[in-house]
Amino acid sequence: MRMNARQVLNTMQVVNDSPMDVLVEIFKRYGEERFAKRIAHRIIQTRRETPIATTTQLAEIVKQAVPHGVSKIHPATRVFQALRIHINAELENLAMGLDVAIQLLKPGGCLCVIAFHSLEDRIVKHRFRTCAPLEILTKRPILPDAVEVQHNPRARSAKLRVARKL
Repeated sequence: MRMNARQVLNTMQVVNDSPMDVLVEIFKRYGEERFAKRIAHRIIQTRRETPIATTTQLAEIVKQAVPHGVSKIHPATRVFQALRIHINAELENLAMGLDVAIQLLKPGGCLCVIAFHSLEDRIVKHRFRTCAPLEILTKRPILPDAVEVQHNPRARSAKLRVARKL
């Protein structure tokens, strides 16, 4: 899950060493997981007996903690997303990258950003609104149509926002 393999912190360290309140915060903040407390509690219980060693094992623990049939997606999806975002500081890097891109953009230049989940989209939307001098060209994000999603299922959650530097 690390974007940089030389990075010291890894997913299993976070899962096996973090206190419950930290796990809950990670799952809520970065995964928007409503069962964060239940999942963190189950992780703590499991790792008391033996360290969690694989993503398959973690996915099974999450699956056991979440009520069945609550969502169409696998119960561990949001947990893995949260861990990945936390480990890689993805939202912080996105915010910094947007700031730098806006600074480097010449007047009249356009900045196009595709976000794949609501946390990213919120940051893009906020930066576009607050970083002057930008004209937002997409009042609402551009979403993929049914044909695009059929050809590229990963595009289903994509949101494109465009701004021009004044």
